[in-house]
Amino acid sequence: MTPTLTIASALAGLNIALLAALLVVWWRNYRAFGTPLTLGLVAFALVLAVENVVAIGFFLSSGMLYAADASAQTAVLAMRALQFVALAFLTYVTMR
Repeated sequence: MTPTLTIASALAGLNIALLAALLVVWWRNYRAFGTPLTLGLVAFALVLAVENVVAIGFFLSSGMLYAADASAQTAVLAMRALQFVALAFLTYVTMR
């Protein structure tokens, strides 16, 4: 695995950790209030967490589509970094 994909994998792992924290808060809120919005947030966190787990699987597999293309790897890293920044803001605001 290239250093770029290693960093992308680490960011995906961090994204999963942030989503787990959000999921705990949102699930508690759903159990307390039962609103469709909180259930939607729970579903959002679950789907995005599954997407990150699948991404890590692709990063670790040898037959990935973008294995030899440096620009594709950079784009994947940038998307993981942007997702991390967005989730960090969302987690900060949610935990306040």
